[in-house]
Amino acid sequence: MFYFQSTGIAAERASLFSFDDSCFPFRKNVCVHMNKPIVRPEPVLTPGGPGEPDSLASHFYGTVLFDEGKFRMWYVGMSLGLNPDMPPEDLEQLRVRKSLAKILQGPICYAESEDGIRWEKPNLGQLPFHGGKNNNAISFPDSIIHCPTLIKDEDDPDPSRRYKMVYQYYLHTEETNNWPTMRTATSPDGLHWTAGAKVPVKEFVEHCSFYKFNGYYIVNGHSSNGWRKGEGGSDRGRQGFAYISADFDSWLQETAESFALPDPQDPAKRGQQGSYDQVHLGTAPMIYGNVAVGLYSIWHNSETFTEISGDFGLVLSDDGLRYREPVKGHVYLHSEQSLVTPHPDKYYHTVLCQANGFLNVGDETRIYHGRWRNTWNDVLDRYYGEIALAVLPRDRWGSMRLHSDQEEGSLWSSPVTLPQRDFEFRVNAEGVQGIRIELSDEQFRPLAGFSGENGGIVRQDGLESSMEWPGEPLERLAGRKVRIRVVFHRSGAEEPILYAVYGVSLSSVEPTPIGG
Repeated sequence: MFYFQSTGIAAERASLFSFDDSCFPFRKNVCVHMNKPIVRPEPVLTPGGPGEPDSLASHFYGTVLFDEGKFRMWYVGMSLGLNPDMPPEDLEQLRVRKSLAKILQGPICYAESEDGIRWEKPNLGQLPFHGGKNNNAISFPDSIIHCPTLIKDEDDPDPSRRYKMVYQYYLHTEETNNWPTMRTATSPDGLHWTAGAKVPVKEFVEHCSFYKFNGYYIVNGHSSNGWRKGEGGSDRGRQGFAYISADFDSWLQETAESFALPDPQDPAKRGQQGSYDQVHLGTAPMIYGNVAVGLYSIWHNSETFTEISGDFGLVLSDDGLRYREPVKGHVYLHSEQSLVTPHPDKYYHTVLCQANGFLNVGDETRIYHGRWRNTWNDVLDRYYGEIALAVLPRDRWGSMRLHSDQEEGSLWSSPVTLPQRDFEFRVNAEGVQGIRIELSDEQFRPLAGFSGENGGIVRQDGLESSMEWPGEPLERLAGRKVRIRVVFHRSGAEEPILYAVYGVSLSSVEPTPIGG
């Protein structure tokens, strides 16, 4: 195991992203370059036909997994009006709470794919919907339902709890003053679910992700007025918060502020209705063992709801709870770069939605995300949501490069304790002839057999290139605490570019990083 003293995290596979100032806090003559994912213009999943549970929107408040040899997706279907096959007590509540009856939020729907591009919606035959069960909806005890975020938990010895989900529900939430909140569910196969107790967290919860990090179950969402106050007791806008459990059954009532954007200096201008950027739905991360790389939605709030749009910002975390931006204020993906299918009669803003949608597939990192046409307070039948895909070369979220006017530069890492045996370092890099890896002790004193001319040499560019050590075998450092120094040297027109350094325990099965 690689052990990071500064965070207390141990991982069989360590990912040190060059642009992460927690992994590499010391820099000279180098700067961050954030990559831009390539967006597939066409959606990968669109709403169904008339009478289907997703006839209005296929919303990616959901999850994509590669599981059992295929891609599997859980998402939110939406349609106009009520489903007359709901339980009578739910229909009665909706006659009173008429704002929830305009657009039916839910049910949770399911799709499958061989390649993650072309999806099919299988007939599950579970949920009565407008007189029949011939649909791809999954049956849950809650009629108004949202945010199906789930994981496959290989660590649980009980096969009936192999799949774990956290979803949002709206009805019969008297303990939260009728605000929607979260509920858990477990399943042996991802299709047949048993819901947990109601209201495990006694407050409003609207989340984008659910994941495990360092042995804890974490839900990441946003909260706002009434549940969270700002400095001096003032109102706050939408901001990111994390909810945590050690066993999935009992959830801590206290929460951690996960990521927040600045509220206005003037307290009178703060709050959910304020016209300033806020955090929509929290952060959805990809888990890499020792670090999480995530996206949050930059909610460009406006007094006129249909003027709101949402972009993606990128954040990092060492503990899965508290996130930080590697470049403050940077927009990682603009909504204009992943536009929802437009309406032919009028322009509507796009809101991008992040969720459990990150997968490494071969040589690429896939970012499944939602995009919806924001017409909520306009014409309801023009409302629309679809599921989209953006792609990066594997793990190339961002990089570190030399300043344009410099020929040499360097990075120093935080201390890391190496495994007791069978390990190596690899790099995700380009222009590797201009990159050398050196090792020192914790006090920055170079280790003679692993620095200078004895530093690690990478022979070829690649997403995960091996390293040669001309001095001494790396095994001599087993169990030692070291720092990694990366030296950059520009040679001719070729520019050295470092995306990540990986520490790999060869004695264990290497996990494939998956979405949270």
